[in-house]
Amino acid sequence: MENETKCLHSGYTPGNTEPRVLPIVQSTTYVYDSTEEIGSVFDEPTKSLIYSRFANPTVMAVESKIADLEGGVGAMCTSSGQAATLLAILNICNSGDSFISVAQIYGGSLNLFSFTLMKMGIECIFVDVEADEDQILAAFKPNTRLVFGETLANPALTVFDIEKFAKIAHAKNVPLIIDNTFPTPVLCKPFDFGADIIVHSTSKYMDGHALQVGGVIVDSGNFDWSGGSFPEITEPDKSYHGIIYTDVYGKAAYIVKARMQLMRDFGVYPSAHSAFLLNIGLETLALRMERYCSNAIVVAEFLSSSDKVDRVNYPGLKSDKYYSLAQKYLKGSGGVITFALKGGKDAAVRFMDSLKLASNAIHVADIRTCVLHPATTTHRQLSESQMLAAGVDPGMIRFSVGLEHVGDIIADIEQALAVV
Repeated sequence: MENETKCLHSGYTPGNTEPRVLPIVQSTTYVYDSTEEIGSVFDEPTKSLIYSRFANPTVMAVESKIADLEGGVGAMCTSSGQAATLLAILNICNSGDSFISVAQIYGGSLNLFSFTLMKMGIECIFVDVEADEDQILAAFKPNTRLVFGETLANPALTVFDIEKFAKIAHAKNVPLIIDNTFPTPVLCKPFDFGADIIVHSTSKYMDGHALQVGGVIVDSGNFDWSGGSFPEITEPDKSYHGIIYTDVYGKAAYIVKARMQLMRDFGVYPSAHSAFLLNIGLETLALRMERYCSNAIVVAEFLSSSDKVDRVNYPGLKSDKYYSLAQKYLKGSGGVITFALKGGKDAAVRFMDSLKLASNAIHVADIRTCVLHPATTTHRQLSESQMLAAGVDPGMIRFSVGLEHVGDIIADIEQALAVV
């Protein structure tokens, strides 16, 4: 099936007389016929449902749909995108390990990597997204366990060269983890270019309606865990009766371990109702992404033509430095544009406060147009050097184009620019 069909039909197929719409199974608990049967599930948690901290039928249907869209062997939803990123790394990183990440990533991820994981004894080594092969290889240490990047960075809008980083990671026998939030699997399928694990903040385009916070981890099933040093996956797990994930679960070893170990211990699983709302967003994802892209390119071209605009970042523009990479990896550049006005931060604030249709909101990738000043919000906790490394400067505006008529969006921009 193509994306448009998968968005509607993957994950849940009703049987005779069953509900057409994915049902909400609003229960924490599942009943068994015998003590022996329920005990056996604790030996093999994937055999059946234990508790909704691990799995829930409504959430599982959404996990299956997202795995199908990305082309993976399995997926695990989480209560936030931040939780998905955290668990994806903790699944193979321990205290004393390191990993490599490009610097041009979401501000929340930068904080997680720079501070919280460091407190846990896990070092993040940052490299520039445009670093060459020698520079990236020089960042590796004997204890480096993975490489991390964002397909389309929030908010820098740099385009990650997936094949280049995948080749380097695999040469060092470590997996490549990609945050594919902004493109979604409709615009980019990182597994096709060598990525091994994908994470999303499903709060963004997948949900699309600003209804619920969520995340997901998707496993490609392609990485050979026996080829590297990953004893937590290839050797007995003492917390689960000595099970060896690669022996029992094969290609799905990584994602099953994440559920059996980390979801068991952290419990960051979404509610059935949240998954139901997410599924409603997923059903129109392919259709919405087309509109986001068509609206955004018109807005980006309009901003580029204004004499009050200093610069515009949007990979869909032929003038953008990442245009060629966008053509290689993306089927569209999404709905997010970043730009700076002549006059810096003061001009940016006047412009943003003068918008009438667009909302000033700590959100992005909504059906409604919204705007944000990253330097004083999502990246506020970073030092000036970290901010600049992440592609954020004091004058940058993040403009998330919605699904309104593009003429109305431009009219709102015009009247706000008149104030600057």
